[in-house]
Amino acid sequence: MNKTSGAHPRWISARLAAVAASAVIVGTALTACTSDAPLGDTALATTGTMTHAELSGQFVGAGASTQQSAMEAWIALFQEQHVAASVIYDPNGSGAGRTQFLSGGALWAGTDAVLTEAELETATLRCGPRGAIDLPVYISPIAITFNLEGIETLNLSPEVIASIFTAGITRWNDPAIAVDNPGVQLPDLAITPVHRTDNSGTTANFAEYLSVTAPEIWIWEPTGTWPLSGGESAQGTSGVVNVVNSTPGAITYADFSQVGVLGTANILVAGNWVAISAEAAAAAIEASPQTGGGSEYGLAIAIDRDPTTPGVYPLVLVSYVVACLHYDDPQEALFITEFLGWIASADGQELAAQVAGSAPISAATRDRIARSLAAITFG
Repeated sequence: MNKTSGAHPRWISARLAAVAASAVIVGTALTACTSDAPLGDTALATTGTMTHAELSGQFVGAGASTQQSAMEAWIALFQEQHVAASVIYDPNGSGAGRTQFLSGGALWAGTDAVLTEAELETATLRCGPRGAIDLPVYISPIAITFNLEGIETLNLSPEVIASIFTAGITRWNDPAIAVDNPGVQLPDLAITPVHRTDNSGTTANFAEYLSVTAPEIWIWEPTGTWPLSGGESAQGTSGVVNVVNSTPGAITYADFSQVGVLGTANILVAGNWVAISAEAAAAAIEASPQTGGGSEYGLAIAIDRDPTTPGVYPLVLVSYVVACLHYDDPQEALFITEFLGWIASADGQELAAQVAGSAPISAATRDRIARSLAAITFG
């Protein structure tokens, strides 16, 4: 899988046209005069039915920076088909995005961690008694990525990774690193771990992985906030990657789509070294169970961080979109249904895979998301 820099793609008109022609948009029937009506019910196609051309206004989302490259692509093509709609996404981090959504400042949020029980309760104040749902739309491995001249790949076990980020291992030629990398000329260079400053779903996924695979070293409960004081830090995925790019010897954890030319680690799974790839990440997700995520229409994936199956890459994040199950404004309800339907469609997932290197969600998950979007009401 090719790495990308995370920059905004330069679109090729023929590619846009091909994807747009085959895109499946969910929830096309909506009447402005119907109260508490499900968008997926085609019986609503009476007088006053909105069409795609009638979708207009500004629609704001915020949240996970991991989704940034894919979101830019999704928005660009969606606006090609909805010329009167202006769509904005602020990649300000999972925690900030959820807060903005719950306060009513965003129509949807992108997040690398599902809503907590407390947030689900708050969502009933923002969305009404039906609350909010989490829908998985973006699957990507988290890279352990570093800046070492002439070294593209290293084998790093969970214990070594945990020791590096807790300052137990401080130099690159440490024997604990050397023993798993025979023949590699490791420099006598200080290690500079870099972590996220913002409340980050990537941090939460990384911490959960370490808490399961190296519990004697990583003793903190996994949350989106970095638990240790000191050290180098930056906001957002692009922030930590930029620090590593400019700092020889630096290492961080980041969505694979934004790693660029930096080196990446193979991780130890069931006694075998597994290279990072979208395919290995997808295999880890397929082997993990799905739950309701607080609602019969929500979808949450409980990732198995320490699988026994060789060849899967469990240091992976599932990034979600969070939306209300009810919107007072019919335009907002129509937008959410169409835009999230496009994101979750086979073509939307293919586009994200090409632009950001993510792993497409399964057909079964796409069907469940379509069912959830069809349950959204308005009025």
